Amino acid sequence: MPQFKEITKARVLRKKETQEEKILWEKLRNNKLGIKFRRQHPVDVFVVDFYAPKIKLGIELDGSQHSTKDGKEYDEMRTKHLKSKDIILLRFWNSDINKDLNNVLNRIKLEINKSKN
Repeated sequence: MPQFKEITKARVLRKKETQEEKILWEKLRNNKLGIKFRRQHPVDVFVVDFYAPKIKLGIELDGSQHSTKDGKEYDEMRTKHLKSKDIILLRFWNSDINKDLNNVLNRIKLEINKSKN
C-alpha cells in the first residue's frame, strides 16, 4: 500500500513530467492500446512512470541518471521489488522515445498481448 509520501511524490512527478513522458503518455492514455494505464503510479515506496494495473505492467523511461553506478544499483533493487509484486517492468531510454517510438509501442503492445493470453 503506498504511503502518503509516495502519493504526494507521484502528484509532483505528474506535474514535472519529461518531454518523453508526455510523448508516451499521449500514446497510452484513454485506453489507446486497449488497456488502461496510469501515470506516475505509486507501488509501495516506489513510483512507476506508467502502470497498467489490470495486467500488472509497469513502464519506466530512463534518462542519463540511470546509467550511473548508483542509478543502476537503485534500478536493480527497484526492479527486484516490483518483480516480487508480480509486476512486469519494461524499461526504455528517453532516446528510444525520440528515435524509435514505433518500436517502443510495438514492445508494449507485445507485452499487453502476452498478458491478456
